[in-house]
Amino acid sequence: MSNTKVSIRVFDDREVRAVWDEQNAKWWFSVLDIVAVLTDQDDYTKTRNYWKYLKAKLKKEKNELVSATTQLKLLAK
Repeated sequence: MSNTKVSIRVFDDREVRAVWDEQNAKWWFSVLDIVAVLTDQDDYTKTRNYWKYLKAKLKKEKNELVSATTQLKLLAK
């Protein structure tokens, strides 16, 4: 992405990494950070495994969950 601005948002007193895409006028948020907030999970590995399991389950159910975009590179916490 060109012309990006990185930001840390706070939701329920927890950080959620975000990137502003100037070209498309959209915010992109870290799915793992959002999953961690929603599941009240502090362990990165457990959060990542939960998201991996959920994606596989939804894909099996023929749910169109994720776009065909590649992962955004965000700085780790």
